[in-house]
Amino acid sequence: MDQTVLDSRLARIGRIPFRAKFHLRAPELSIVDSRGMDVMRTHARDLIDARLAPAHPNKDGRQTPWGGHPVFRAQHATATCCRTCLQINHGIPKGHELTVRQRAYVVDVIVRWIEIDRASHPRRTPASETLI
Repeated sequence: MDQTVLDSRLARIGRIPFRAKFHLRAPELSIVDSRGMDVMRTHARDLIDARLAPAHPNKDGRQTPWGGHPVFRAQHATATCCRTCLQINHGIPKGHELTVRQRAYVVDVIVRWIEIDRASHPRRTPASETLI
């Protein structure tokens, strides 16, 4: 998906008060910093395939934890946390397995939000790199 369109969509969703309160916390930032965005993309793909892609996901509406991993935080921030939110905010209807294209879109949304939110946090310098 075109990054300008994606950023515009994320900005729109980010204006929803409930969604706007989500940001990466220190433990999640550490995961992003230590593992990198390629790993975040892989984790997002795996989590979406397992928890969101089925036509009728197990515990739909309650399948996404509130934190503990950057992808989970991003899912709540981007309204990709359950099939109802996906339908309301992204126009992807419930009741069918997500297509390959829809899965890729959801992963792109999640990864882009992580990139944007990560950039809003100042870079932390590891203790081993600080000058004494």
